[in-house]
Amino acid sequence: MSAPHRPTLAIIGGGPAGLMAAETARAAGIDVHVFEAQSSMGRKFLIAGKGGLNLTHGEARPGFDARYRERAGEVGRWLDAFDADALRDWARGLGVDTYVGSSGRVFPLDRKAAPLLRAWVRRLKESGVQCHVQHRWLGWDASGALRFATPMGEATVAADAVVLALGGGSWPQLGTDGAWVRLLATHGIDIAPLQPANCGFDIGWSTHLATRHAGAPLKPVIAHWHTAAGHEQALQGECVLTETGIEGSLIYAIAADLREAITRDGAVVLHLDLVPGRDLARLQADLSKPRKGRSLGEHLRRQAGLDAAKAALLFEVLPKDAQQDPARIATVLKRLPLRLLRPRPLAECISSAGGVRLQALDDGLMLRQHPGVFCAGEMLDWEAPTGGYLLTACFASGYRAGRAAAAFARSAASR
Repeated sequence: MSAPHRPTLAIIGGGPAGLMAAETARAAGIDVHVFEAQSSMGRKFLIAGKGGLNLTHGEARPGFDARYRERAGEVGRWLDAFDADALRDWARGLGVDTYVGSSGRVFPLDRKAAPLLRAWVRRLKESGVQCHVQHRWLGWDASGALRFATPMGEATVAADAVVLALGGGSWPQLGTDGAWVRLLATHGIDIAPLQPANCGFDIGWSTHLATRHAGAPLKPVIAHWHTAAGHEQALQGECVLTETGIEGSLIYAIAADLREAITRDGAVVLHLDLVPGRDLARLQADLSKPRKGRSLGEHLRRQAGLDAAKAALLFEVLPKDAQQDPARIATVLKRLPLRLLRPRPLAECISSAGGVRLQALDDGLMLRQHPGVFCAGEMLDWEAPTGGYLLTACFASGYRAGRAAAAFARSAASR
């Protein structure tokens, strides 16, 4: 009598979503193989944590869920099973304690990604998960087996279920190149076009500003913009001037609204309050004080607290004949207009919007048209600002897909 077939799950993609799916399925007793195109697991995870691994955020639900915009309901259901607190508990289980910073962001105590990733991969392998690097997925063969390009040539793998965790389209040098889009589209999968998210925007500075002030921070400032529904919004934070425009955490937080406005109208005007600590009347009074022979830049520094970068922004947008009028200066400083022309290219962005539409998936994140094929992580059609929200949803979707895929694989193996 032949031995019973052991249920097998193939996971394609060794980032947070794929590895969490692997851990969840293995805990359910499934044989799990993870296939990664790069030479090691979690390459983008490591780079993202280079300046300090922002694992999740301390914001309470349902405010946390609202960060996922139009997908708040769907992502919220993922979080019901694996939320920010569960993620912190999971990290603690790997020997990595976390803390909530003053901004609400959650970091490991040492702020490093590498120790957590090493401990995780080690635990996965000890549990029996088999990891295969330098395996680039090529699709399916005629029999339905998975095809991979490997250093030893093409290989095929049969599995009872598959989890695709292939990432979005940003940072292609780390493997998330979006090449899967065309492959899945040929199989009839409904995919929203990949777009820049958490990105900077081009403005088109003068040569003087671009060469003298690129890299200069703007802090604090208040951004004023409108949502797609026309509602005016305001948010205080920090951003950075670049050679071509503007970027930084404040811009990333509102990038979706700005991107959608540019798509609709061809450009969008973002207003910045460069002096958030003073109202217009006080600022005008301060700037009306005698200059006593000082340059305008020095006068702005003394009376309004403007640094060189903020002063350069003022000179960039205010006509020369208005630069001697304290009332005009004050008005522009409180609502400086910046015309954003386009998002930066997708390859430069922190993350991408678009991907496999959630309507194409069932509640367990299985493709409705392809039973046994599940999707997780950034390749799904959702987006979120930086601050730990991105990673949390990747982990939560991997947990959900891994659990559902394990159940499917067990059922398929028993037939």
